[in-house]
Amino acid sequence: MSAYLMGDQRLTRHDACFDDALAAAYGERHRPLCLCTTEGVAMYVARVGASFIVKRMPGTGSLHAPDCFSYEPPAELSGLAHVIGSAITENPETSTTSLKLGFAMSRNGTRSIEHQCGDGADSAIDRGAKLTLRGLLHYLWDQAELTRWHPGFAGRRSWATVRRHLYSATEGKFARGRALHARLYIPEVFKVERREEINARRSLHWMQAMPTVGGARQLMLLIGEVKEIMPSRFGSKALVKHVPDQPFALSGQLYESIASRFEQELSLWSASDGLHMVMIATFGLNDAGIPTIEELSLMPANAQWIPVEDVFELQLVNRLLRAGRRFTKRLRYDFPVDNPLTVAALLDTANPPSPLCIARPSCARSRIEERCDESGKPWVWHVERTAIPPLPLRA
Repeated sequence: MSAYLMGDQRLTRHDACFDDALAAAYGERHRPLCLCTTEGVAMYVARVGASFIVKRMPGTGSLHAPDCFSYEPPAELSGLAHVIGSAITENPETSTTSLKLGFAMSRNGTRSIEHQCGDGADSAIDRGAKLTLRGLLHYLWDQAELTRWHPGFAGRRSWATVRRHLYSATEGKFARGRALHARLYIPEVFKVERREEINARRSLHWMQAMPTVGGARQLMLLIGEVKEIMPSRFGSKALVKHVPDQPFALSGQLYESIASRFEQELSLWSASDGLHMVMIATFGLNDAGIPTIEELSLMPANAQWIPVEDVFELQLVNRLLRAGRRFTKRLRYDFPVDNPLTVAALLDTANPPSPLCIARPSCARSRIEERCDESGKPWVWHVERTAIPPLPLRA
């Protein structure tokens, strides 16, 4: 449990006066010190509704102790380094984060096929200057701590948990002057006996996406688990888990482009029964009130909702889980898929983080070695040479 220095008081989250101390620090613009290290790391206090929380300062996650709740591996170990400060701007003074999106959140009646499958470079004009749908999903997954794993999490990460953490991660995040939380729809766990109230909440939330006369059609964001994508009587549709009575319509062009654009993700999903397929999409309501997807991206995740890119990452992550290791999964964001990245970072070794890299046959050896040098002599699995080698030892 992390302790904080607030003024001359050393407090933890369990202390009775902790909430009052946070409120006082917020009013006085005082920066608490996280005492996870000898020198301490400056934090800031943010207001969330009627409550206050202590948060790490931008760019300081790697300064915390690896077992600290606020620890985050260096951004250079993932694709975050290529969007932080440009597409993602944090402001501790206002406790807000500004996001620049590279996809439309309103529709004027025209769209192009290149902007329908928003995975990677296809949906952003300037890579790094704006977030694609995939980049936004990876950012929220990171912010929700769903990329972090501890053996104690086993059996506790359900869709309800994922949903709660994702919504919490959107607090204080703004895009184009509007709160991200208000425009995001994440299906709640469906229960037959609560069907009417669940549907009523959903309909009320979707009203902002209803078409209006003479104005642009406002779009919403969807994050959900795909159950099936298939042809329908007229066009195509996507079925999302926990929304059993309301399919999402897809245009014919979008449906046809999904198979080619996400061939790797879909083949991995079809070959692994234990995988979840997470979809992030923009959608609006047509004149009949049917939700219609405008643009989408797909992200496979294992049974514990840890994202994986291919079968090699799946094997490595599952090996870490079976070994009971503590680690963080690193995500690509909008970094080009032909460039290697650190797959995960172990947090339970003598000198964490201990980067884990996968050398695939499709990646140039020079690029792999360059990335490995940046990561500090990491563990590397050359998939064409051997099975998964022994993992770095725990401390």
